Amino acid sequence: MLMTNRLNWANLPLREYFIQNMMTLNMDTPLIESEEPKEQSQPQPQEPIQPPPAPRATRKRAQNFNAFFSALWIAIFVATLFTAWTPNSLFASNLQEQLRLMLTPQAGSNPAATPQPQLRIGIVAGHNGNDSGAVCTDANGKVTVTEADINLKIATLVKDSLVGQGFQVDLLNEFDTRLNGYRAVALVSIHNDSCEYVNDQATGFKVASSMDTRDVNRAQRLTACLTDRYHAATGLTFHAGSITADMREYHAFSEIDPNTITAIIETGFLNLDQNLLTKKTDLVAQGVVNGILCFVKNESVLPTGLPTILP
Repeated sequence: MLMTNRLNWANLPLREYFIQNMMTLNMDTPLIESEEPKEQSQPQPQEPIQPPPAPRATRKRAQNFNAFFSALWIAIFVATLFTAWTPNSLFASNLQEQLRLMLTPQAGSNPAATPQPQLRIGIVAGHNGNDSGAVCTDANGKVTVTEADINLKIATLVKDSLVGQGFQVDLLNEFDTRLNGYRAVALVSIHNDSCEYVNDQATGFKVASSMDTRDVNRAQRLTACLTDRYHAATGLTFHAGSITADMREYHAFSEIDPNTITAIIETGFLNLDQNLLTKKTDLVAQGVVNGILCFVKNESVLPTGLPTILP
């Protein structure tokens, strides 16, 4: 059989032989190849795809921003550390304790609950501890009241009222040793005038301050506050004409600390004003308290046109 095919192929003309062989070719094989084979283009190397660059200015600003706040926090911590490094905290254990306290969250402070330092006020009970002062007697010569007793009663009421309002108050005798170099926001000495009948105008009160005070303005303000508030509380008139040199040169003025503002008040005459002084002592004391509070609290003092009685 093979020989037969070979003979047939040999006897066939060239054209038929070619046709038969074409029928046996693989259909995937190209039928006709080009005379000049095309040069296959070499694949060009592709550049790697780069991510879009980040904006340099924005990145730089962010880096500067972070660096600034890092430096700020370091500076705050170092400043706090050096604040804690005082001569009393040179020991390591003490410094560690202070750092622990600083780094531990603390409960919020309440300003209203924080105790404020007490202001010191001095009240002198005139003549107390030394002598009786003015002495009042009845028709039989029996002593009915002494100035020292009235002064002490008024001074005690003034002290109790001021202490109840949060002040530190010293109740002082006439020649109290504590007066030497005494320091306070104010010192008020309480006295009264004579039991003798002088005339119908011998009524009212008087106030005087030191003539050698370092702060004349504040001394005048204390005097103005006492005058205004005492008159408003008691209704008594200001008896300016009977203010004597003894009042302006009161001994305690030269004994206390020169920075202490002081005044002396005579709350009334023990003759015509005796009923007010002995029966309404609380009202008298309240007038003195109001005058001191006016000064300490820097309250306004308006002109009142106080009536003045001349001797």
